[in-house]
Amino acid sequence: MRWRSHGGGEARREERRRRGGDVGQRKREVLCLVSLQRNWDFPGSDIQIIYSPDAEHCQHLCTHHPSCQFFAFIGPDCTVDRRHFHCFLKSTLRRTPVRQNQKQGTTAGYSLKLCYPDPKPCLSRIYDDVDFPGSDYRTFFTADYKECQRACTDDPSCQFFSFLNQCHLKFSWTVPRTPNIRALGDRISGFSQRMQATMSLLSECKGTLYPNTDFPGRDFEILPTVSAEHCQALCSAHPRCTHFSHIRSTFRCYLKNNPGQMIPKPVGGITSGLPARSCQLDDSWIKVVHVGIDFPSSDIRRFSLNNVGSCQKSCTEDPNCQFYSYIPTRRLCFLKRIITLPTPPKVTEQTNAVSGFSLRNCR
Repeated sequence: MRWRSHGGGEARREERRRRGGDVGQRKREVLCLVSLQRNWDFPGSDIQIIYSPDAEHCQHLCTHHPSCQFFAFIGPDCTVDRRHFHCFLKSTLRRTPVRQNQKQGTTAGYSLKLCYPDPKPCLSRIYDDVDFPGSDYRTFFTADYKECQRACTDDPSCQFFSFLNQCHLKFSWTVPRTPNIRALGDRISGFSQRMQATMSLLSECKGTLYPNTDFPGRDFEILPTVSAEHCQALCSAHPRCTHFSHIRSTFRCYLKNNPGQMIPKPVGGITSGLPARSCQLDDSWIKVVHVGIDFPSSDIRRFSLNNVGSCQKSCTEDPNCQFYSYIPTRRLCFLKRIITLPTPPKVTEQTNAVSGFSLRNCR
């Protein structure tokens, strides 16, 4: 297996790391540990295991994860552990590894959270003899992997690709999704207003919604969403979604794929609708503050603030925050995020395959 790089990402990361000049920032830079430790392992303390094509991508995953502090990546050249391409995200109460030891073919390192990381890093490396199986939404012939990568870069839905005789464009979520939602009286929750800037530049439009209507069957993914409008935004972002149904009482969004048929059924408490493909959805759902709703877990930090407006403002001003929850009786603000880095569902060795990522963040 061979790796190739188009460059660009490391220089941007170095520039971000050099920014800042006050004492507090310099203290943070002391804790910024960028270098990777080859043939080294941090055993135990796993909080999540994810497929990743290399140690640098694994480090970005750790940086994007709300609580990951350090990681270990088992590379394809490892002969003592067959769990190749596995990225082990780790955390401890002391924020440091409990154990460390040598391990052939394994790379260990730390989160870049304290290094002024680029929220959308350039993933320019090309992976020879590596496949990213799954998550395909479009397949066609191209002359070579370079044309395939250009097609992926030009398609807003494509996050990564694999080329093996044909070009396979693949999708992963870059839109923040709340991992869980619950009704809780003493909570107020909402989204970063920065999310508006991540939407497309197409003309704005109102989404088509059908209250008290279900489109039964043909579900391909079920996600927590706080409203039908939130569900519609996720459907619009997924290239396979042809329509959706949202159940308010359970905060569940059912993404559906059936381009040939859509049969409505009257059902109370369910709102269904269609995605927006040729326009930008009205972003009013992002601005809604949800009283009595909690977004549990995924905290990146918490602190005291006098009101929910200040909490929303803090989330919007923090480039790492995607959504928040506020406890008014305790005046506590919780900033939250999840991984939105393009992440293949699986990574395997495959002779003559070439895989890589969209270069949209490298421009």
